[in-house]
Amino acid sequence: MAYKITDECIKCGICVDECPAEAISEGEEIYAIDKNKCTDCGACADACPSEAIIKE
Repeated sequence: MAYKITDECIKCGICVDECPAEAISEGEEIYAIDKNKCTDCGACADACPSEAIIKE
């Protein structure tokens, strides 16, 4: 089960640096997680200051 970034994203970029699988990229309005690359480690969710990353 991969994680996803919700509309609560403040586009701070912390999650990008925390993702060991390099599954997160910057979108037009919020960041996005590539489901095929996500290893379900949860590092991004733990680091997110706005709690915008949830299990899908």
